[in-house]
Amino acid sequence: MREVFQQELQEVQDRLVEIASLVATSIERATTAFNDSNVTVAETVIADDSTIDELAASLDELAITILARQAPVARDLRIVVSALRISASLERMGDIASHIAQLARYRFPDKVVPQTLRETFARMGQLDVEIAHRLVDLLETEDVQIAEEIRNEDDKVDELHVSVFDAVLAETWAGEASATVDATLASRYHERFADHAVSIAKKVQYLATGNWVPAEA
Repeated sequence: MREVFQQELQEVQDRLVEIASLVATSIERATTAFNDSNVTVAETVIADDSTIDELAASLDELAITILARQAPVARDLRIVVSALRISASLERMGDIASHIAQLARYRFPDKVVPQTLRETFARMGQLDVEIAHRLVDLLETEDVQIAEEIRNEDDKVDELHVSVFDAVLAETWAGEASATVDATLASRYHERFADHAVSIAKKVQYLATGNWVPAEA
């Protein structure tokens, strides 16, 4: 029975990695759609979001079944409960990638943001993609150093997020109302994507070390 239980726990980890890999692909494609105004890529991201949702729901069912049948304790219990919470964050990250793609589709053939902000958003998208790929590595290895790298990259996204708000609130901002709304929404999506990755990183750090990272750290 113990061997079967360990196999089930490994399946939980494998499914988390699978979902995280799909999320990384989605944000990479969403960034391309957003920066290049590529409606075909945008449609792919939007369509693929349902796959991420279904896999997350399936993982949740597996985790609940394990809780009911195996009644895990100590670290095993933390693994299963953390998997439920990580699954929810990954599902939300997939949704955010879809939202970014929807902005690109909605504004096609125009760019979502004005020229003055395109470099900033290109960098934000690049950071989100790097964070997503690091997250896959983290879920595979539980290497706490990768968790720290994700937190550091998130700080850079936060700085860019603030710079977008500074730009749209500045007296020199010449964008129309729609451009202001688009830039604000897009910046928030990019920032929240990275925040969810940090939330997952903290849970993995806790599993690996037994120490919880405070929210303000």
